[in-house]
Amino acid sequence: MNSTTASPEIAKKSDANFSLFNKLESYEHEQVVICSEPAAGLKAIIAIHDTTLGPALGGVRMWPYNSEEEAMHDVLRLSRAMTYKAAISGLNFGGGKAVIIGDPHSDKSEKLFRAFGRYVDSLGGRYLTAEDVGMEMQDMEWIHMETKFVTGIPRELGGSGDPSPVTARGVYMGMKACANKAYGHDSLEGLTIGIQGAGHVASYLAELVHKEGAELLISDIYQEKAKKLAEKVDAKVVGPDAIYEQDLDIFSPCALGAVINDQTIVELNCDIVAGGANNVLEDEDKHGQLLVDKGVIYAPDYVINAGGIINISSELEGYNEERALGKASRIYDVMLDILDYAEKQDLPPFKAANILAEQRIKEIGNLQSIRATNSHLSGRLGEIYFNDRN
Repeated sequence: MNSTTASPEIAKKSDANFSLFNKLESYEHEQVVICSEPAAGLKAIIAIHDTTLGPALGGVRMWPYNSEEEAMHDVLRLSRAMTYKAAISGLNFGGGKAVIIGDPHSDKSEKLFRAFGRYVDSLGGRYLTAEDVGMEMQDMEWIHMETKFVTGIPRELGGSGDPSPVTARGVYMGMKACANKAYGHDSLEGLTIGIQGAGHVASYLAELVHKEGAELLISDIYQEKAKKLAEKVDAKVVGPDAIYEQDLDIFSPCALGAVINDQTIVELNCDIVAGGANNVLEDEDKHGQLLVDKGVIYAPDYVINAGGIINISSELEGYNEERALGKASRIYDVMLDILDYAEKQDLPPFKAANILAEQRIKEIGNLQSIRATNSHLSGRLGEIYFNDRN
C-alpha cells in the first residue's frame, strides 16, 4: 500500500479515462460488489478495501450521486480511508464502505433497505455495515431484518444507537491535541472555532467546545439547521461560502468532504483544520502540502473522526458507552504522536498518519499469514480473515 493516494470525498467531474480495474489496482481493493434490485429501487456498491486486520467495517451512505462513476469514486476512496482509520486506531478491523444511489429525502423504503441487507448478508461477514451520511436509525433496523452483519442499531435491539456523541468526543480530543501543538496548551477557552455543518456530530461537538468557553461560528447549507444549533450554543451563523474566509483559530469541517480545495485553501484563515468530515482534502498530496506551506496544522480526517468506528467496535465487544467514550478520548494521544512524527520526519501530517497506519497493517499482516498457515493445517481457514497478497 502506498501513502500518497488522494482521497477526496466525491469526485466532482467525470473522468473520461476512468477504469474500474485500474482504480481497484491503484487503491488495492480486494472486492467490489454491485448491488441491483430494480423492484426495490436499489442501486448500491459495496467496496471491501483490505481485510488484513479483520473483517471490513464501514458505514453505508445514501446520496443522490450525479453518476454511477461518481458513486464508484466515492465508495473506493471512503473504504480505503476506513482501512487506515481502523489501523491507526488500533482496531482489529479492515476497511469497507457502501453507497446507495438515491435521494435520502424521497427514495427510502423498507424494501430498498432490506434488499441491501440481503447483499450484505451474502458476504458472510466479510463486510459489516453501519450508519453514515443520509441514513437514519429506522433504515438500519430494516437492514438488520435481513442480516446480523450490521452495527449501530438501536439499543433495544442490542446495539449502541447513535454513534455521534462518541465521534464528537474523538474530534474534540483531536482538536485539543492540535491546539496543544499550535499554542503550547490544549485549552479551547477563548479560541474562535468555525464549525461547518449542523448535523449530529457537529451538534455534539459544538456543545463540547462551547462548554469549554470557545467562541463559535456555525455554517450549514440548510440555514434553519444552522440557526437552531447556533441558538443552542450561543454562536454566530455565517453563510456556507463565507466560513472559509472568517478569522478563525480552528476550522472544523463536519459535513461532506473535499472542502479543502484549490478555491477554499486560498480563502482559508485559520491555524488548525480539525473536523469530523471524511476526506476533507480534495487532493490529499496537493492540498495537504499547501496547508503545511500556509502554516496550518491539519488533523487527518480518518484519525480525528475515528470515534464512530471505535463506538462500533465497542458494540461488537459488548457495548459500554463509558468505555467507548474513553477509547475515543485516546485520539488525543494518537494525534499528538502523529504530529510529533510528522515534525521529526518533516512530513505533512496526513503522510505521517498513513505511514504509521501502514506499518501496523504490515506488521499484523505478517502475523496473520502465520496464523493462516497454522489454520490450514488444522482445517479452520474459514475462521481467519487474511489478505492473500501477504
